[in-house]
Amino acid sequence: MADIEHPQIYLITPASFELSSFGKELERVLDAVPVACLRLAMASHDEDRIARAADMLREITHRRDIAMVIESHVLLAERLGLDGVHLKEAHGVRAARKTLGEDAIVGLHAGSSRHDGMSGGEAGADYVCFGPVGAAGLGDGDLAERDLFDWWSQMIELPVVAEGALDESLIRTLSPVTDFFGLGEELWSAEDPAARARACLAAMGG
Repeated sequence: MADIEHPQIYLITPASFELSSFGKELERVLDAVPVACLRLAMASHDEDRIARAADMLREITHRRDIAMVIESHVLLAERLGLDGVHLKEAHGVRAARKTLGEDAIVGLHAGSSRHDGMSGGEAGADYVCFGPVGAAGLGDGDLAERDLFDWWSQMIELPVVAEGALDESLIRTLSPVTDFFGLGEELWSAEDPAARARACLAAMGG
Protein backbone atom coordinates (compact mmCIF):
# COMPACT_ATOMS: atom_id res chain seq x y z
CA MET A 1 0.00 0.00 0.00
CA ALA A 2 1.24 3.47 -0.86
CA ASP A 3 2.20 6.00 1.77
CA ILE A 4 -1.05 7.96 2.05
CA GLU A 5 0.93 11.18 2.53
CA HIS A 6 2.72 10.69 -0.76
CA PRO A 7 0.30 9.42 -3.42
CA GLN A 8 1.62 7.92 -6.63
CA ILE A 9 0.72 8.41 -10.28
CA TYR A 10 -1.33 5.73 -12.05
CA LEU A 11 -1.38 6.48 -15.79
CA ILE A 12 -4.34 5.71 -18.04
CA THR A 13 -4.00 5.62 -21.83
CA PRO A 14 -6.36 7.53 -24.14
CA ALA A 15 -9.31 5.58 -25.51
CA SER A 16 -7.65 5.65 -28.94
CA PHE A 17 -4.18 6.59 -30.08
CA GLU A 18 -1.62 6.14 -32.82
CA LEU A 19 0.92 3.60 -31.64
CA SER A 20 4.28 5.12 -32.48
CA SER A 21 3.48 8.72 -31.55
CA PHE A 22 1.81 7.75 -28.26
CA GLY A 23 4.70 5.47 -27.36
CA LYS A 24 7.11 8.38 -27.66
CA GLU A 25 4.81 10.66 -25.65
CA LEU A 26 4.43 8.02 -22.96
CA GLU A 27 8.20 7.65 -22.68
CA ARG A 28 8.58 11.41 -22.20
CA VAL A 29 6.05 11.31 -19.36
CA LEU A 30 7.67 8.27 -17.75
CA ASP A 31 11.05 10.01 -17.91
CA ALA A 32 9.56 13.13 -16.29
CA VAL A 33 7.77 11.64 -13.27
CA PRO A 34 7.70 8.39 -11.27
CA VAL A 35 4.74 6.20 -12.24
CA ALA A 36 3.42 3.16 -10.36
CA CYS A 37 1.21 1.60 -13.02
CA LEU A 38 -0.12 2.05 -16.56
CA ARG A 39 -3.65 1.02 -17.59
CA LEU A 40 -4.35 0.27 -21.24
CA ALA A 41 -7.88 1.61 -21.68
CA MET A 42 -8.60 1.42 -25.41
CA ALA A 43 -12.21 1.69 -26.56
CA SER A 44 -11.50 -0.50 -29.61
CA HIS A 45 -13.01 -3.98 -29.85
CA ASP A 46 -10.33 -5.04 -32.35
CA GLU A 47 -8.30 -7.56 -30.37
CA ASP A 48 -5.44 -7.47 -32.85
CA ARG A 49 -5.11 -3.69 -32.47
CA ILE A 50 -5.35 -3.95 -28.69
CA ALA A 51 -2.70 -6.68 -28.67
CA ARG A 52 -0.30 -4.60 -30.79
CA ALA A 53 -0.76 -1.65 -28.45
CA ALA A 54 -0.28 -3.86 -25.39
CA ASP A 55 2.93 -5.37 -26.79
CA MET A 56 4.41 -1.92 -27.42
CA LEU A 57 3.38 -0.47 -24.07
CA ARG A 58 4.46 -3.56 -22.13
CA GLU A 59 7.96 -3.22 -23.55
CA ILE A 60 8.10 0.46 -22.49
CA THR A 61 6.71 -0.08 -19.00
CA HIS A 62 8.50 -3.30 -18.09
CA ARG A 63 11.82 -1.79 -19.14
CA ARG A 64 11.18 0.73 -16.35
CA ASP A 65 9.78 -1.79 -13.85
CA ILE A 66 6.30 -0.23 -14.09
CA ALA A 67 3.29 -2.50 -13.77
CA MET A 68 0.81 -2.63 -16.66
CA VAL A 69 -2.83 -3.66 -16.55
CA ILE A 70 -5.51 -3.78 -19.23
CA GLU A 71 -9.08 -2.61 -18.87
CA SER A 72 -11.75 -5.35 -18.86
CA HIS A 73 -9.93 -7.97 -20.98
CA VAL A 74 -9.06 -10.73 -18.50
CA LEU A 75 -8.11 -13.30 -21.13
CA LEU A 76 -5.98 -10.81 -23.07
CA ALA A 77 -4.17 -9.90 -19.86
CA GLU A 78 -3.24 -13.55 -19.47
CA ARG A 79 -2.38 -14.15 -23.13
CA LEU A 80 -0.26 -11.01 -23.51
CA GLY A 81 1.69 -11.47 -20.30
CA LEU A 82 0.43 -8.29 -18.63
CA ASP A 83 0.52 -7.69 -14.89
CA GLY A 84 -3.25 -7.74 -14.46
CA VAL A 85 -6.65 -6.34 -15.29
CA HIS A 86 -8.82 -3.36 -14.34
CA LEU A 87 -12.53 -4.20 -14.07
CA LYS A 88 -15.68 -2.11 -13.99
CA GLU A 89 -17.92 -4.65 -12.26
CA ALA A 90 -17.35 -6.00 -8.75
CA HIS A 91 -18.88 -9.37 -9.61
CA GLY A 92 -16.04 -10.11 -12.05
CA VAL A 93 -13.24 -9.76 -9.50
CA ARG A 94 -13.35 -13.29 -8.10
CA ALA A 95 -13.33 -14.92 -11.54
CA ALA A 96 -10.49 -12.69 -12.73
CA ARG A 97 -8.45 -13.61 -9.66
CA LYS A 98 -9.06 -17.31 -10.33
CA THR A 99 -8.04 -16.95 -13.99
CA LEU A 100 -4.98 -14.75 -13.50
CA GLY A 101 -3.69 -16.14 -10.21
CA GLU A 102 -2.71 -14.65 -6.87
CA ASP A 103 0.26 -12.71 -8.20
CA ALA A 104 -1.74 -10.74 -10.77
CA ILE A 105 -3.10 -7.24 -10.18
CA VAL A 106 -6.89 -7.11 -10.17
CA GLY A 107 -8.33 -3.62 -9.85
CA LEU A 108 -11.91 -2.39 -9.73
CA HIS A 109 -13.58 0.85 -10.71
CA ALA A 110 -16.46 1.38 -8.26
CA GLY A 111 -17.78 4.77 -9.40
CA SER A 112 -18.95 6.49 -6.24
CA SER A 113 -20.29 3.36 -4.53
CA ARG A 114 -18.89 2.33 -1.15
CA HIS A 115 -20.82 -0.93 -1.46
CA ASP A 116 -19.26 -1.85 -4.81
CA GLY A 117 -15.82 -0.91 -3.54
CA MET A 118 -16.19 -3.06 -0.44
CA SER A 119 -17.64 -5.95 -2.48
CA GLY A 120 -14.65 -5.80 -4.81
CA GLY A 121 -12.25 -5.76 -1.90
CA GLU A 122 -13.93 -8.75 -0.29
CA ALA A 123 -13.74 -10.60 -3.62
CA GLY A 124 -9.98 -10.10 -3.81
CA ALA A 125 -9.33 -6.79 -5.62
CA ASP A 126 -5.88 -5.27 -5.10
CA TYR A 127 -7.16 -1.71 -5.32
CA VAL A 128 -10.41 0.16 -5.74
CA CYS A 129 -10.82 3.21 -7.95
CA PHE A 130 -13.47 5.89 -7.36
CA GLY A 131 -14.40 8.56 -9.88
CA PRO A 132 -14.97 10.78 -11.59
CA VAL A 133 -13.88 13.17 -8.88
CA GLY A 134 -14.35 16.27 -11.05
CA ALA A 135 -17.11 17.45 -13.34
CA ALA A 136 -16.23 16.27 -16.84
CA GLY A 137 -18.00 17.69 -19.87
CA LEU A 138 -21.71 16.89 -19.98
CA GLY A 139 -21.49 13.75 -17.90
CA ASP A 140 -24.34 13.36 -15.44
CA GLY A 141 -22.77 10.61 -13.34
CA ASP A 142 -22.36 10.91 -9.60
CA LEU A 143 -19.08 12.41 -8.47
CA ALA A 144 -16.86 10.64 -5.97
CA GLU A 145 -16.58 13.25 -3.21
CA ARG A 146 -13.74 13.78 -0.78
CA ASP A 147 -15.72 12.33 2.14
CA LEU A 148 -15.81 8.96 0.32
CA PHE A 149 -12.01 8.88 0.12
CA ASP A 150 -11.74 10.14 3.70
CA TRP A 151 -14.01 7.34 4.94
CA TRP A 152 -12.22 4.72 2.85
CA SER A 153 -8.75 5.75 4.03
CA GLN A 154 -9.86 5.53 7.66
CA MET A 155 -11.91 2.33 7.47
CA ILE A 156 -10.43 0.22 4.66
CA GLU A 157 -6.80 -0.87 4.20
CA LEU A 158 -7.14 -1.56 0.47
CA PRO A 159 -5.37 1.07 -1.67
CA VAL A 160 -7.68 3.62 -3.30
CA VAL A 161 -7.33 5.42 -6.63
CA ALA A 162 -8.93 8.77 -7.50
CA GLU A 163 -9.55 9.46 -11.18
CA GLY A 164 -11.64 11.44 -13.61
CA ALA A 165 -11.39 15.16 -14.46
CA LEU A 166 -8.59 15.83 -12.00
CA ASP A 167 -6.89 19.19 -11.68
CA GLU A 168 -4.23 20.48 -9.31
CA SER A 169 -6.81 21.80 -6.85
CA LEU A 170 -8.61 18.46 -6.60
CA ILE A 171 -5.29 16.65 -6.30
CA ARG A 172 -4.22 18.84 -3.39
CA THR A 173 -7.60 18.30 -1.72
CA LEU A 174 -7.52 14.51 -2.11
CA SER A 175 -3.83 13.83 -1.54
CA PRO A 176 -4.14 13.23 2.23
CA VAL A 177 -6.78 10.51 1.67
CA THR A 178 -5.75 8.91 -1.64
CA ASP A 179 -3.06 6.36 -2.51
CA PHE A 180 -2.98 6.87 -6.29
CA PHE A 181 -4.19 9.42 -8.82
CA GLY A 182 -5.38 8.00 -12.14
CA LEU A 183 -4.23 10.51 -14.76
CA GLY A 184 -5.37 10.10 -18.34
CA GLU A 185 -6.93 12.76 -20.54
CA GLU A 186 -5.77 15.39 -18.04
CA LEU A 187 -2.28 14.71 -19.38
CA TRP A 188 -2.77 13.60 -22.96
CA SER A 189 -4.95 16.58 -23.91
CA ALA A 190 -2.32 19.02 -22.61
CA GLU A 191 0.08 20.76 -24.98
CA ASP A 192 2.98 19.26 -22.98
CA PRO A 193 1.86 16.07 -21.17
CA ALA A 194 5.19 15.67 -19.36
CA ALA A 195 4.99 19.19 -17.94
CA ARG A 196 1.38 18.59 -16.94
CA ALA A 197 2.45 15.39 -15.17
CA ARG A 198 5.11 17.29 -13.25
CA ALA A 199 2.53 19.88 -12.18
CA CYS A 200 0.18 17.15 -10.97
CA LEU A 201 3.00 15.46 -9.07
CA ALA A 202 3.87 18.75 -7.39
CA ALA A 203 0.22 19.10 -6.31
CA MET A 204 0.51 15.68 -4.66
CA GLY A 205 3.39 16.98 -2.60
CA GLY A 206 5.89 14.97 -4.62
